Amino acid sequence: MRIPERRERPLPAHPFRDSAIFYAVLALVIVVVSVFTGGGLARGVVAAVGFFVFATAWSWWRFRARIQERGGR
Repeated sequence: MRIPERRERPLPAHPFRDSAIFYAVLALVIVVVSVFTGGGLARGVVAAVGFFVFATAWSWWRFRARIQERGGR
């Protein structure tokens, strides 16, 4: 059994929404870890917002490229 390549894998039903929710949860984890480890709430929020914006933009850009590569939707 071989692992399908990226081009062969189907796109999720809601790729943009799903990636935004996933990265929002990870951003919340960053804030929680920051607070519990003594990094502070403000630093955690700044790091989480930066992470969320960068990661979501990257995912959306990659999904958009895959959708265009497959001929649009």
